[in-house]
Amino acid sequence: MHNSDPGPFGALRDLRVIELGQLLAGPFCGQLMADHGAEVIKVEQPGTGDPMRQWGQKPGMWWPVVARNKKSVTLDLRQAEGQAMLREMVAQTDFLLENFRPGTMERWGLDYETLKAINPRLIMIRVSGFGQTGPYAKRAGYGSIGEAMGGLRNLAGHPDRPPSRIGISIGDSLAASFACMGALMALYHRERTGEGQMVDSALYEAVLAMMESTVPEFTVAGFVRQRTGSVLPGVAPSNAYPVKDGEILIGANQDTVFRRLAQAMERPELADDPRYATHSARGERQEELDELISAWTQSFDADTLLTLMETHGVPAGKIFKAPDMLKDPHYQARQAVRQVAHPEFENLWMQNVAPRLSATPGEIAWPGPALGAHNADIYGRLLGKSAKDLDRLEKAGII
Repeated sequence: MHNSDPGPFGALRDLRVIELGQLLAGPFCGQLMADHGAEVIKVEQPGTGDPMRQWGQKPGMWWPVVARNKKSVTLDLRQAEGQAMLREMVAQTDFLLENFRPGTMERWGLDYETLKAINPRLIMIRVSGFGQTGPYAKRAGYGSIGEAMGGLRNLAGHPDRPPSRIGISIGDSLAASFACMGALMALYHRERTGEGQMVDSALYEAVLAMMESTVPEFTVAGFVRQRTGSVLPGVAPSNAYPVKDGEILIGANQDTVFRRLAQAMERPELADDPRYATHSARGERQEELDELISAWTQSFDADTLLTLMETHGVPAGKIFKAPDMLKDPHYQARQAVRQVAHPEFENLWMQNVAPRLSATPGEIAWPGPALGAHNADIYGRLLGKSAKDLDRLEKAGII
């Protein structure tokens, strides 16, 4: 495990982020920036820290990922001296990232107008359930609520069952990803003008942004999209099909690709059959076509069928779980998952940095740090605090 910077790396090197808040919606944005070399200083409550430190199948399993490459300091922002120390740090930073309920920063005297007066170049990244304005702004908002109100939950699952959770905290991650994108847009604006600004990323709006044509489908055609399980109605064949050792996803809905699938099935006549020859015809007979393909695929094992699909240029893939990822040769060749040294977990693997930049690649320099591990470094280097100062602050409960 690295205990200090490995040296500058990544496209965001020399940029500093102060990360406030906790759980996932804000911290995942910080993770993305830290992965590409930004100095991300995570500010946590003394004694407790981010609840993510305890999350995971084994307590603490999530923390090494979401806090990787970050530096941890403790600071009580509910106390006036803690707020004053943060304002001193803001004078020397590029980004301030927070995901508290709107109104919290204002109550602490850490609102954007106050901080902008200290540092006009500051970019303040704010992630919340419903945004910083509007009648719902001060409501508590978790990712699940954003997924529901953004329209995603209504489309997740099967039509004869209640809406389903996707399986990951996608609402939080989307809001964080849009926050990161907004921050980099604001950075480009600052390069041209010298001015910082505020980035307002709302959970429900991040989900809404991914909802394709669902809104105009209603306003123009009066159609409200509903849950359809594993298929997209009218797009066929595109589904999970049974094989001897599981299921394989095959996407052959384009005319030319369906013709190649028919050849692989040794049924080339299917591509000229009026029932299946066009996109719309296949869509009308989606269930019938899926049954026909399933009857063929179930005589293969997964690897044999995948090889056949590759030979004929038909998109196909296994439905991976973590064990599949670790042993897959493509994952291995690109190091899509990699092992990371950790003082507690001996066999810690995690997803690698994305996206990949050719000239300024990011890296995983160290996993999530211990609570307050960088107090001496950050407060000494940025605020000029001595060991005696730090001892006083700790005894006072400020850090």
